[in-house]
Amino acid sequence: MTEIINRQMAFIDGSRLITEACVQAGAEVFVGYPITPANLLYTYANQRYPVMMAAPDEITTLQWMTGYASLGKLPVTATSFPGYALMIESINMALMMELPMVIILVQRLGPATGTATNGAQGDLTVVHGSISGGFQIPTFCISNLQDCWEMSTKAVDTALKLRTPVVLLTSKEMIMTQMSFDLSKLPKIEKSKLTVFEGDHSYKSYEAMENLVPSFLPVTQNKHQVRFTASTHNKEGILQNTTPEALDNTRRLKAKLDLHQDDFLMYELDEIAGAESIILSFDITAQASREAVMQLREAGEKVDLLVAKTLFPMPEKYQQILSCYKKIIVAEENLDGQYRHLLFGSKPATHIKGVNAIGRMIQPEEIIKEVNSNG
Repeated sequence: MTEIINRQMAFIDGSRLITEACVQAGAEVFVGYPITPANLLYTYANQRYPVMMAAPDEITTLQWMTGYASLGKLPVTATSFPGYALMIESINMALMMELPMVIILVQRLGPATGTATNGAQGDLTVVHGSISGGFQIPTFCISNLQDCWEMSTKAVDTALKLRTPVVLLTSKEMIMTQMSFDLSKLPKIEKSKLTVFEGDHSYKSYEAMENLVPSFLPVTQNKHQVRFTASTHNKEGILQNTTPEALDNTRRLKAKLDLHQDDFLMYELDEIAGAESIILSFDITAQASREAVMQLREAGEKVDLLVAKTLFPMPEKYQQILSCYKKIIVAEENLDGQYRHLLFGSKPATHIKGVNAIGRMIQPEEIIKEVNSNG
């Protein structure tokens, strides 16, 4: 009876949980241009964020976000592939300027404008290759309603602590489908903040601390000169081309993510003794994978499950986990297995299999069939 009393059941969609989690975690501004299937995030933002700005297009959206970020106000936006494509240049700019922000990318069926009302998992390689020069930005992926809360919190926290753009990847089914959910399962969120420069000595906009992250000062303060620039620059933010200091500063952008990767590594590993097969999945297909594992175990099969929640930069931990299995099945709702190829190359070893679909969700039975196959 106590358990029943303590439950707080709600009929809710992921968009509302994402919105609330971002605000509680420290996001102060939403800037957006409406696009299906991210519409609910736009709608709820108007009700919940301290500041909501309706931009005339996606390029303007990111430009306004960089402006707010330079003031120390963490901005969030939500879009789908066509909008994200227009944002890429400005995301590169924000990475070089080290301005924190969160871009929620709700995947739809592609290519091009695709089918706006049909979900998919087809934007992985786009996000992986968004940054010129081979850099990556932290990318989290939501696998259930609980993740809508926890991954959103982690995205905001990572953006602020590392002064970087962050992508939160999801899909139509996860954020638009109304589901029953126990709100009492949601942990309390501690608000994250930027590390602000303190002291009377000279401030250099890109002089990193021991954690390789520069301390922050908003352009609104009048005590120190603050420079933000998207071109190759030195510690003071002065444009330089290939001087050793400027190149070291650019290398630091990758090094700071490598240094802190364990801090933003999030995954779910469900193990059982004696398992020689493992299913790797993420996003909405993780739901089907969880169901498949449950059915397989009920039938006496020993199989493990890895749900990837931090997708990029590609965690070495996943390779360490997967190397222990004789059979690996990667389930993802796209045509050719994008994450499988990013992990294992264009021609994976014969023990690495894919379960893929386009235009529809993957069913647990398809995953079970592949686990039980002798191929």
